Amino acid sequence: MSTKPVLHTVLSPRLLDIYDISNSIVVVIDVFRATSTIATALYNGASRVIPVDTVDKCIQIGKNTGGITAGERDGKIIPGLEHGNSPAEYPREFIEGKTLVLTTTNGTKLLHMALQNGADEVVTGSFPNLSAVCNHLIAQKKNVILGCSAWKDKFNLEDTLFAGAVIERVKAYFTIHCDSSLMAEQMYQLHKNDLKGFIRNTTHWHRLAQYGLEKDLEYCVTPDLANILPFYKNGDLIVKVSGE
Repeated sequence: MSTKPVLHTVLSPRLLDIYDISNSIVVVIDVFRATSTIATALYNGASRVIPVDTVDKCIQIGKNTGGITAGERDGKIIPGLEHGNSPAEYPREFIEGKTLVLTTTNGTKLLHMALQNGADEVVTGSFPNLSAVCNHLIAQKKNVILGCSAWKDKFNLEDTLFAGAVIERVKAYFTIHCDSSLMAEQMYQLHKNDLKGFIRNTTHWHRLAQYGLEKDLEYCVTPDLANILPFYKNGDLIVKVSGE
């Protein structure tokens, strides 16, 4: 009888060091809004997304690549950058064939931590690419870390809800003895029929709704609107093609 791979849910980047992530696929989850925006830009034809952890690096790489620079702090575009973190800013007619250089508060930080800690592969996940993530994890038959980006290292609900959505779909293929995974799945099952209503309770909703971003946030909890798999290769997030 073959042994199933193991799946864990990490609720904050602050907890990542506790886990052995070598030989694991790390799914970086930053639902509001970085990983939703990454999936959307790539789905709409961006040639690549370059995730960076500082504004200075974002500006410099934008100059070097001719890419579009994007990033927000507290719901506002960062001075010196061209665009924000809204998926709605990256329709096909704007982003197709272009490079997007993106800096975010939480998601890019976790992605770089995962790489530094020896992850075998890093992909990004959000509700808009839920099925692509689940299909990939099932196909790869490797250990999985569902990494929630959280908010400045503090637990958040929306990333954990996405982890729960993944677990509900893939659990038959993994060994899961992990209380954070159990909690994530049960929370998702409780609220999956009204995610758009439930997210209105989250601190992130209250933080971002004041900037008029309610439509953004509803998009970010809608499954499979940008159903491709972003994966990290040589400094870029690009679309994973079957067989790669």
